[in-house]
Amino acid sequence: MDLHNFKLEELLLAAIKSEEESKKLYYKLTEKTGNGLLQDKLEFLAKEEDKHRKFLEEVYKNHFPDRDIKIPISSPVPLPTIELKKDMALSKLLYEAMKAEMAASDFYISLAKKFEKGTKLHNTLLYFSDMEKGHYKILEIEKESMERFEEADVYWPMVHAGP
Repeated sequence: MDLHNFKLEELLLAAIKSEEESKKLYYKLTEKTGNGLLQDKLEFLAKEEDKHRKFLEEVYKNHFPDRDIKIPISSPVPLPTIELKKDMALSKLLYEAMKAEMAASDFYISLAKKFEKGTKLHNTLLYFSDMEKGHYKILEIEKESMERFEEADVYWPMVHAGP
């Protein structure tokens, strides 16, 4: 992801916004499923995104101590957004979240390049990129499982009925 045309402040605010939106998304997805294990995984992802947001807010405060954090309504940085539609299949939402996690991973690799190699900040941003890839894998497994479930529900409506 090419971030050369953006100021550091814009990038940090976009990252904070993205992490907050991801956290909210994962909490909303927990409401769309009755699967307790999936709910736990989504809550875990939401808490991870919240930790990233808090770290990024500290970075912002360190670089711009005289400014308040003002999250933009729309981000100038091309990061994906996910629209929750009432009747959208959970597998589709998980797929959209997967795309967002990969974009976040690419974003953190590019953002890390804005800081001196080997510094704590540089390495932490690369670590965030790795974590986003891990989030992608969690979502990928759950999406594939959900697709099997949704397919069974569509093609064999009584598959879950007892004797």
